[in-house]
Parts: sequence; C-alpha cells; structure tokens
Amino acid sequence: MSNKSSLIYGILGGLISSGLVVGGYVAYNNSNVKNSEPTKVSNVEYNVNTDLTKVISKVKGGVVSVINLQKEQSNIIFDNDKNNELETVGEGSGVIYKKDGDTAYIVTNNHVVQGSDALKVILNNGTKVKAELVGSDEYTDLAVLKIKSNQIKTVLEFGNSSAIKVGEPAIAIGSPLGSEYADSVTEGIISAKNRMITTKAENGGTVSLNAIQTDAAINPGNSGGPLINAAGQVIGINSIKISNSGSGSQTSVEGMGFAIPSNDVVKIINQLEKNGKIERPALGVSMLSLDYISAEQRKDVLNLPENVSEGVVITKIQNGSPASKAGIKKYDVITKVDGEKVTSATDLQNELYQKKIGDDMKLTVYENGNEKEVNVKLDMATSNLK
Repeated sequence: MSNKSSLIYGILGGLISSGLVVGGYVAYNNSNVKNSEPTKVSNVEYNVNTDLTKVISKVKGGVVSVINLQKEQSNIIFDNDKNNELETVGEGSGVIYKKDGDTAYIVTNNHVVQGSDALKVILNNGTKVKAELVGSDEYTDLAVLKIKSNQIKTVLEFGNSSAIKVGEPAIAIGSPLGSEYADSVTEGIISAKNRMITTKAENGGTVSLNAIQTDAAINPGNSGGPLINAAGQVIGINSIKISNSGSGSQTSVEGMGFAIPSNDVVKIINQLEKNGKIERPALGVSMLSLDYISAEQRKDVLNLPENVSEGVVITKIQNGSPASKAGIKKYDVITKVDGEKVTSATDLQNELYQKKIGDDMKLTVYENGNEKEVNVKLDMATSNLK
C-alpha cells in the first residue's frame, strides 16, 4: 500500500469513528452516548368514570349468554349412541328482567332458542346454569327462560320505548360471535323509531316487526341482548342486523341494527309467563297477496274491476272460523281493514295481530267483483281449511 493510500484510509477511518456521513452511512461513537432512563407507565391516576361507564357497571350483571343445545346428529352406519349427546348449535344473549322467589326470568329472542333440546345460560360471573324454556313467540321473535335465582344479583328494568328520541344515546350489550366475547359493549344513538321490518317466518311466510333502529354495532350473538338508554333502562331487545356486503355496484350497509321496543316486549313476556304462548285472534283463512295473481286471473277468475290492483285473495277457509261465520268465501278479495287499505297478506296479518280475541274487524271485500262490507267477530280458528 502506498503512502497516499494509507493517508486516505486513515482519514476515512477518522471520519467514521467521529460519526460523520460516509457514503450515505452514519456511524456513531457509542462511547459518547449516555445511558437513558427506561420508559415507565405514568403513576398519575386519571378518573375515567363517565355517565356511560357508570351505566354499564350498573347493568352488565343483568346480561347473560344463552346457549342452544341440540342432540348430535349421529352416523346411521356407525351409530354409537351419539344421538343422545348434546352439542352447541347456537349462542345468543339474554336479559334478566325479573326475580320471583327461587326463580329468575330471562327474555331473549325466539330464534336463539328455537329447536333446542336443552338450554344453558352463562351468567356475568362466568357460571353456567341450566335454563328452562317458559314460552316463545315466533311472530315477535321473543322467548322467556327461567333459571334458579340463588346467584342472581342484578335485575334490569324496562324503560318506556314510546318516550325515546331520535339521536339519544343507545348502548348494546351482549355476546357477539358467542360467549367467548360475552359482555361486549357498543354505543351509538337511536337512528329511527317505528321501523317496520319484514322477515321470513319458520313456515316460509313473512312477518313484520315494529323495531327501533340504532347504529350501535349489533352482530350475530347479540340477539336477545338489551338496548340500553342513558338511564340504564332496557328500551329494546336486539333482534336483527341488516348487512349487505356486496361488490361492484352494491354498497355495504353498516350501522343498521334493530331492536324490539320494550313496550312491545313487556306485553309479550307477561303473556308468555302466564300461558307459555301468545293467543292471537285468527280469521281462519289462507291468503295470497293480489300481486301474485295475473291480470287475466284477476279478470276471468276473480271478476275484479280494473281499478282494483291491491289487496289479499282468500284461497282457503276453515270450517267454523270467524271468516266463515261472517260469510267470507274462497276467492273473495279483501282490500281494506277498518277502512284502511291493505296491499298484502303481511299488511292484513299486522292489522289482525293488533286486535284481541272477541274484537270486531270490519273488512271491505270484493265477492265476484262486487264490493261489500263484512263485520267479523274475531276468535280462534277451530278446524281444518277447505
């Protein structure tokens, strides 16, 4: 190595050891860096209690997870008595709303417990207890369970859902995706009141529910859990979440959760406790929305005037039913109930379910093309359709 080269390498070595930039690389002399203090967590206490945290602390003990157990489907060829074993087929949430002596009552959704061979409830403290189905109602998607009350310390109260205001805070509590995420809390607002939500019934038909709309996140497993107001009262039972995750021209829908209003819930659970079922009046008919009837059939079979395009066609009638006693016949078309237009079978069902057994219902009916008024005394249907 020449003296010139030795000089150059010597200079470079000095620059690097001094922490100067050489070729885009910075070298530091660590011997000049002092040891810094380790990072620590602040010991300054901060009060995070808010109205929201206070409400959650107050009510969370009254929210439970509900487990639907059904008999395991065994292999027919290799049947080893597994059909006697129970497996979890679904989980949801529930609300402890009443404690009466040795019994505590829980409201949840009908679809959470539907088809169960056994039910269990996981309390807020993690204890798993056996539950018994008191009664359920598919139309309102509500069910009542009962458990032993010896471990129950928190019972939630129902608020007046008619008094809620759009924009007020709403808190959802439950077990989204199952009990692994029990006691999950989401917050939002009341987005709308009195939404009519149409869903499919078990028998393939449709039912319409009056619902509260909220943007508090409600996911599978939240079903049956409470929607809470700022006072810690239950103003609804979470039941449905609409989501439309699509692509292309479709738009994903988020922040649209629905709850059954507490005023409706209380009416139903009181009847379920007493009778185990909901007794509703019936016309005693099978019906079809006029939309499903072709223009030719409306004219040739039903003899309807051209201006009648909405209503409900009677396709079958029960012997001895309220409709039969009132003189309603097969292929009659109902267009109004108590003076209000009905455009579908769902509309007629909703009007019917607002009535009680023994009430009168005035129907506007087209019989063979002629309009008439029929008064029906509502009762329970009693025999087969014809």
